[in-house]
Parts: sequence; C-alpha cells; structure tokens
Amino acid sequence: MTLSSLHDRSALAERFGRDPAMHLMELGDLDDLLWPHTSWYTMSHDGPVALLYTVGDQPTLLAFSRPGQAAELEELARALSPVLPRRFFGHLTGSAGKVLESAYAVRPHGTMVRMALTDPDRPARHPDGPWRPAPLGRADLAELLELFAEAYPGNWFDHRMLDTGQYMGARLDGRLVAVAGVHVYSAATRVAAIGNVTTLPEVRGQGAAGSCVAALCRQLGRTVDHIGLNVRADNTTAVGLYRGLGFSEVAEFTEATFTALPQPTAD
Repeated sequence: MTLSSLHDRSALAERFGRDPAMHLMELGDLDDLLWPHTSWYTMSHDGPVALLYTVGDQPTLLAFSRPGQAAELEELARALSPVLPRRFFGHLTGSAGKVLESAYAVRPHGTMVRMALTDPDRPARHPDGPWRPAPLGRADLAELLELFAEAYPGNWFDHRMLDTGQYMGARLDGRLVAVAGVHVYSAATRVAAIGNVTTLPEVRGQGAAGSCVAALCRQLGRTVDHIGLNVRADNTTAVGLYRGLGFSEVAEFTEATFTALPQPTAD
C-alpha cells in the first residue's frame, strides 16, 4: 500500500459519517469555510485518514482510529513522516505519535478525551439560572479576547468561527464572564465541536460555563445531529460538567507538538 492524497469531499463525508462521534472534527473541516485549508491522506480505500489542517500559527495533524485499526494508523503515520511539516501540532490516537519519534522531537501536552452528546435531553432541561446566556458576534470580539487573556491564556481561537453565530456568553453586571463556542460547525455535514469554554476565575463554580454550554447545545441542536468536544483527561471538573450535561466518552488521544530532528550532514 502507498500513501494517497484524497480530494473528494463527498467520499470523505461518507467515510467519516460511518463514525461521526469519532470524526467530528474531520466532518466539520469539510465545510466551505475550512476545506481550503485541509489536506487528507490515507493508505487504503477503507483505512484511517489523516488530516493536515493549516490555519493558525502552525499546522495541525489529526489522525484518529478505533483500536481495531490502530496498526493501520501507525502505518499511515510512518508513511506520512517524509511529507509532514517541520513543526506541527498533533492529535493522534493509539501509538501513532510514537511512530514519528524517529524523525521528530515530541513535546507532549497531555491526554485528551473526545466526548459526544449522547443525552440531548440534559441540556434541554438545564436551567439558565441567573446567567441567561446570549449569542455573541463580531461586535463582541474585543471583549471576548479580554476574557480569554484573563481566563484562558494560550487557547486556540479562530475569529472566523464567531461568524457562525455559535458562540454563547454570560454576563455579570454587563461584563462578559463566561463563554462557550465552537471549533468547527457545519450545517452541511450536521456536526459541531464545542470549544473555547471558559469562565473568569472569580465566578467559577457558580454555573456560568454550564449554562453557556447547555444554551449552545440547545441552539446547535436546531441545525446539527452530532455535537462533541475535547477535554483534558485530568480536568476532572470539566469532565464531570460535561457528563452532567449529557456527554459521554468516545476515545482518548494524545496531544503534542512535533518538531523535526536535525538531519545528519554528509562528511
């Protein structure tokens, strides 16, 4: 088998649609907004697919498979090594990341959990409490960036996702104190991946983030069938919050930065 590049969006949608909870990000990246920034690779017509996404300061490699295809994913990672960028951010299941260690220095960022909304009645019943989350748009960008700088420094945020209308914020005395948004959203493939969820430290533990996530899930449910998110496995508070809102674990994966090792020079 040899490495192949894929270009047929409908074929990719059909492929990922067999396991949408596992492949939320890939399905979302087929949307018109994100598709031009993607490259797709595989070793076989029904094997794992790797996505290289080039938005932001450095590319992101996404390579997920169920345990039954772990060996095929490792083979794909091995074949990809010569064509990958010199530096990239990776989300990989199983031992696919270890395969790249012969060519890359790896800086791990921890184990992540993919979760999917399996009980949509939970966010439907979740009370807003005093927060009453409301949609955010471009006019709220400056205030949103202030919130991220204080409560979630270093987060990955694509400004364009505000234009989807899928960001919900909560305010206290007029000040934005909590938010829940999306990393990907596609009404065409009917998937969304929640992200950029945070709360100002002084109001944490008071239900603001949960209210924003619940309100966002209710809104997303009008246009998508599959909602998921990624969360650090060791963030037990967040994992508990999402379980309480009807999310269940789908898979674990590693998150790391890969930097190409110096190549030996000829004598």
